[in-house]
Amino acid sequence: MNKERIWTKAFLSLFITNIAVFIVFYGLVAALPLYATGVLNRTDEDAGLLMSSFLLSAIFVRPFTGKVLEVVGKRKMLWISLVFYFVCTILYYFVQPFGVLLALRFVQGIWFSVITTAAVAIAADIVPMTRRGAGLGYFNMSTNLAVVLGPLIALSIIQSYSFDILFIILSVLMLIGGVFSLAVQPDTNPQHSKVKLTITVGDLFEKGAIPVALIGLFIAFSYASVLAFLSIYAQEKNVLPLASTFFMVFAVVMLVTRPFTGKLFDEKGPQYVLIPGFISFIVGLFLLGYMTGPIQFLISGGLIGFGYGSLVPSLQTLAVQATSHKRSGYATATFFTFFDGGIAVGSYVLGLVAIYFGYKSMYLSASLLVFVVFLYFLFFRLQKNRRANNQS
Repeated sequence: MNKERIWTKAFLSLFITNIAVFIVFYGLVAALPLYATGVLNRTDEDAGLLMSSFLLSAIFVRPFTGKVLEVVGKRKMLWISLVFYFVCTILYYFVQPFGVLLALRFVQGIWFSVITTAAVAIAADIVPMTRRGAGLGYFNMSTNLAVVLGPLIALSIIQSYSFDILFIILSVLMLIGGVFSLAVQPDTNPQHSKVKLTITVGDLFEKGAIPVALIGLFIAFSYASVLAFLSIYAQEKNVLPLASTFFMVFAVVMLVTRPFTGKLFDEKGPQYVLIPGFISFIVGLFLLGYMTGPIQFLISGGLIGFGYGSLVPSLQTLAVQATSHKRSGYATATFFTFFDGGIAVGSYVLGLVAIYFGYKSMYLSASLLVFVVFLYFLFFRLQKNRRANNQS
């Protein structure tokens, strides 16, 4: 029975490490736009660049991460990356020039990419083969919890204290997370001596996953309007104290509905999850653009949370199903490379929309884009169903 346990010491330690990494990530995502505009006196466009520079580095590195983990070792690369990620977090306390801040974001994005890829791979190794689906589902909850805790911690601290205190606390949390990672045992059978150092196109992208990954890219592009600019928008609308509550509602709805949407996906088919997800995401962004008070603000958070929580896992699953079992890792990497790219480009482009046309137009544009993608998905599914019926 012990072999079937999921919540072992190593798994729990890695779970805590992953929470710390993503609390720092989401905390900085929520706080740095305010830091750029309020402390450094930069524009909203510059605030968007802080997200774009971070994710651009992750995009460049992620396709190569699988090969690096094979050559160096998963746990060794996890520890190395955690050290550099921790150092980058400390440096926010000392960095003032905006150009240096952008460089710091770029460098930290590299180590974030390696950490997140290595952590999921190690979690898959730790959990029993017979319970891998449940184990990885539990592990992903660490990211979902950080969606709440990161903005909640960051926005609470900067409203009550200062950005310097925030950077110190995030560094301490990252140090704690790094210490917990030491409970993850090193690779017992390192394979780096047997791995070829050559890289082919197939090591970077999975062709079969690209169509679904493109849909994910546009979802991420629109989601960047929430991820990169919600705190500034909330400040403009005089609901900044509720920004952390927005993320809490977002995450709670996502966590509560995910078990049901996953079961529905398996038993009824992806369209039964994706269609309500698209509609909820579209309406949530539209409502956020027309938001006039706290109630609408929080309702939009719930709708966006349901939409995001339904769309992203379902699209990732479709990307994996589009290829063979042995290529599932490459399909996942392809999906999230496109997804990260969508957030990076969206953070910059939507920032320009906000500057020239306002945040209302930005959120309405994001909603319209998802609606167009929704129409494409309906056409895509309809065509696929017709082909299946003709073949039968």
